[in-house]
Amino acid sequence: MHRDEIDAALAARLVAAQFPEWADLPVVPVDQPGWDNRTFRLGEAMSVRLPSAAAYVASVEKEHTWLPRLAPRLPLPVPVPLALGAPGGGYPWPWSVRRWIDGRVSSRERIRDLAAFARDLAGFLVALQGADATGGPAAGAHCFHRGGSLSVYDAETHEAIAALGSRIDGAAATEVWQAALKATRTGPPVWFHGDVAAGNLLLDDEGDLAAVIDFGTSGVGDPACDLVIAWTLLDGESRAEFRRLMPADDAMWARARGWALWKSLITIDNPYAGQWVAEESARVAEEVLAEHRGTR
Repeated sequence: MHRDEIDAALAARLVAAQFPEWADLPVVPVDQPGWDNRTFRLGEAMSVRLPSAAAYVASVEKEHTWLPRLAPRLPLPVPVPLALGAPGGGYPWPWSVRRWIDGRVSSRERIRDLAAFARDLAGFLVALQGADATGGPAAGAHCFHRGGSLSVYDAETHEAIAALGSRIDGAAATEVWQAALKATRTGPPVWFHGDVAAGNLLLDDEGDLAAVIDFGTSGVGDPACDLVIAWTLLDGESRAEFRRLMPADDAMWARARGWALWKSLITIDNPYAGQWVAEESARVAEEVLAEHRGTR
């Protein structure tokens, strides 16, 4: 099934067939429906979330199982699973119904105070890392190896550096990447979100951090991947504040730079990403390399 076939009409049919008590509620698209999953609003208080490809299916059961256990330990709202849907009506994968969370997708322009936002986000991530990880899903293919070893993406990163040629400082990029691979982690595995990105951080009407969504790439392992937001959204004072509050040593920050660099390099030339994403990816890569040059 192509993601473009996953529309409000399909979601409405699935709800009506499997949860008739909600069949009369309207199902409408949201402003940013998502890529890994397509999200639709169900009535006033719920949402329907459907994976857009087989690679994202593992997140359905994972979130349904673990979000209720994590939520009481976290200082901000997270998605509340209400029901599990089954394949049907031409849709081939499991899906879910969640409680609706009000909020606007974050951006630098919408955030009231970026340093305060960084403090709130750091507090959330520290709490997440402190949650009991016993029996949690170990990093692996289900989370695209977030929380695991960066070596999984070694060949892809070197290929991207070579393909981009003079558009980036290839020598510096290689140095950052090699430093990330060599940065050893110590300590027990902890919970990580896996995709701490602007689109998954919701703001209230005042522009403050109000909720964290999309735990599809969450798991238990190395939380360095959650620090990428330092370069993708934060800057200057807010980045320094975030780093001050996160329990991360130099090795973890080196690995975080590796995660940020990998994702930006492979996205600069992604034909499906669009011009804005390509430009933003190039900016992030340069931010990471500039920080590296300043600390060499």
